[in-house]
Amino acid sequence: MNWAPARTIRRWFDPEQGVSDHQISRWIFLRALGLIYFSAFYALIFQVRGLIGPSGILPASEYLAAVARGLGPLRFWYAPTLLWYSADSHMLMTLCWAGIVASLLVVANVWPRLMLFVCLVCFLSFVSAAGDFSSYQSDGMLLEAGFISLFFVPGGLFPGWGNAKLPPRASLLLLLWEWFRIYFESGVVKLASGDQQWRHLTAMDQYYQNGPLPTWIGWYIEHLPHWFHAATVVATLGMELVLVWMLFLPRRWRVVCFFFVTAWQTVVILTANYAFLNYIVLALGFLLLDDRSLVRFVPMRWRAGLPVLKEPVPEMESDASSEFSPEVQPARIMQHLRALRLGVIAVVLTWIFYATTLPMLQMFWQGIPLPEGPVTALEPFRIANRYGLFAVMTPHRYEIEFQGSNDGRTWVAYPFRYKPQDVTKAPGIYAPYQPRFDWNLWFASLGSWSQYPIVPRTEELLLIDDRDVLELFAGNPFPGKPPRAVRAVLWQYWFTTMREKRTQGIWWRRQLLGTYAPTLVIGPDGRVGMVAEPSLSEPLD
Repeated sequence: MNWAPARTIRRWFDPEQGVSDHQISRWIFLRALGLIYFSAFYALIFQVRGLIGPSGILPASEYLAAVARGLGPLRFWYAPTLLWYSADSHMLMTLCWAGIVASLLVVANVWPRLMLFVCLVCFLSFVSAAGDFSSYQSDGMLLEAGFISLFFVPGGLFPGWGNAKLPPRASLLLLLWEWFRIYFESGVVKLASGDQQWRHLTAMDQYYQNGPLPTWIGWYIEHLPHWFHAATVVATLGMELVLVWMLFLPRRWRVVCFFFVTAWQTVVILTANYAFLNYIVLALGFLLLDDRSLVRFVPMRWRAGLPVLKEPVPEMESDASSEFSPEVQPARIMQHLRALRLGVIAVVLTWIFYATTLPMLQMFWQGIPLPEGPVTALEPFRIANRYGLFAVMTPHRYEIEFQGSNDGRTWVAYPFRYKPQDVTKAPGIYAPYQPRFDWNLWFASLGSWSQYPIVPRTEELLLIDDRDVLELFAGNPFPGKPPRAVRAVLWQYWFTTMREKRTQGIWWRRQLLGTYAPTLVIGPDGRVGMVAEPSLSEPLD
């Protein structure tokens, strides 16, 4: 393989010619990835049965049965999940616990490649069967980073720094490419959406109030003057559309970029709960740094394990007379196996690059004459995604609240664990923990109940005191027996002013807008019936 294309392939895809100056940042990134996987599985331990269990809100078994009826044998490709074997509660908990153990072993750097594969399979199994509960961009970010990391991670049981197992250059490029696309594509969609809030520099004025799960720090920042919020709009667009291009500049520029984006992500984490999304972007950002930037932070006793550049050993010409000797045959077999491995790596990583680059190009040239088949084929696996965060800002904050009643007049609310509800309770900081039920209710509040069947389905399950669904709430206001009627009402919420908080001790103001979904009861025959249609008033400014 001495001709030019072969040398290029080996340079980018052959681990034997891999990246040798990113061992420290690789070690940091992989430990962070393990922690992010852990946060995802840890959150699911407490939620997965109520979300997609056999008696959950969106049972995985029902979804997979519908997929099987519609796709037949192709179902295994379009819904790649181990839940085809079984979707009962035991299987769901097994996936979560397997993911937790594997993620902790990734953090401990024990057989990291196999453990990352286990994490990927378990998380993909959940995502592929969870429907609306796994429709977040953060899930795609984790799956994409997790898949590429299978080529980036060192092999072996205890690889240490991985100096004996260098990553292919293309794997580092693709992880940085994901980092770049998350920022840049998000900046592009903000301008392309036509949302006047971005163009008039008002997008951040109520951003901290109207996000899925605000924080108490965001409450204080919301009260800063408009010029501050306008400046953050300019800074956001400048970072997403301009600053991230430093990735392609020399080393010093990448270091400067790292400090800017790391500080930015830290502020976002403190002011909004976006689950593990910002942690993924934060971890990917460490790959901007090489060993020269990080070695000073490594204790002296650990530096001995870092790779040392060695002089390349010149290739020895083979002796034709001994080509078929018994000693040469094993070497030739290993050479063929290495060539096969190189081919697989080159094809897979090139496919990922194409499937992530074409959608970005289509943002500027929709009719670009390139085949979309390779992109479509990977969509079920969520490992090659197009991103676009906050294309349109939410102008109001609504909250859905479930209430039960035994007489139709006195209604008692089911308390949430994380969503705003009690106006005297300060918004918390929960990320990277992701309460998927609370998140989905925020999205549902922006539409109608007919678009989000999780709302009437939850009403039905509360009418029968479904134990798994009740675990999604902070408590059960009807511990003896379920209520006779359940309804979902819609509130509009606002942050209070500084004066209101100081004098009344409240963080929120709220106004009841009416019933969001039909009021349901269980009839004498045991069947669920509707006793009242939803009725909503117009939101207030």
